[in-house]
Amino acid sequence: MFMGNGEDEILLPNKYIPENLEEGDALEVFIYRDSEDRLIATTLQPKLELYEFGLLTVKSVSKFGAFLDWGLEKDLLVPFSEQNHPLEEGESVVVGLVPDVETDRLIGTCKVGQYLEYDRIPFAPGDEVECLIYERSDLGYNAIIDNHYRGLFYYNEVFQPLTIGTKVKAFIKQVRVDKSIDLSLQPQGYYQSVDINTEKILKKLEEQNGFLALNDSSDPAVIYATLEMSKKAFKKAIGALYRERIIRLEEDGIYRN
Repeated sequence: MFMGNGEDEILLPNKYIPENLEEGDALEVFIYRDSEDRLIATTLQPKLELYEFGLLTVKSVSKFGAFLDWGLEKDLLVPFSEQNHPLEEGESVVVGLVPDVETDRLIGTCKVGQYLEYDRIPFAPGDEVECLIYERSDLGYNAIIDNHYRGLFYYNEVFQPLTIGTKVKAFIKQVRVDKSIDLSLQPQGYYQSVDINTEKILKKLEEQNGFLALNDSSDPAVIYATLEMSKKAFKKAIGALYRERIIRLEEDGIYRN
């Protein structure tokens, strides 16, 4: 079946044509070039669209590069020139879907940083955003914000497991003068108080040989007398330490791992 206005017709292979489809019916399709450079339409839903980023799995490696599963019959090529390291079969990697400047075909790239926006930053501290973790750096986890911008989660401010390819809701912590963006997994104001209180708890654990006779049921007055913090702040801090597996919580109290 050919789709179009008669001037720019695009082939929709018979296997993708729904039953009872008639001439003039509207149909949502994805268009890409096949191996012979023909424009082909498909009703299959790709895992990525143009200039989107996501986690894909390598299906095979050839002399042209790595081929990734992106939901269509024709696998997505990531040429060697677009790889940060040699990709291997079975590996999962964050890639962007971009046009190849020479062939106009869609390809994948692991060098996602060059396709992000660094100048016109539309965020303010406290804004909620969606992030995709795409690499680890010396400072923390680099993330793609709302599919357009790059931000950073600092290691010492992350109190839950993060892995490459993870999508998380996050908050803008600050936009620096150089337009770099600091991110947090909690609303503004959380980390400053939690960091101070976790340090207090860890210091007290060290002073008392790795054990504190406190838990969620402890009297607020006892918590304050021991740590000089409210019960609410105490619960946030031990929750953060527990998620990092720095402590374990038992019925009789807190133990340092």
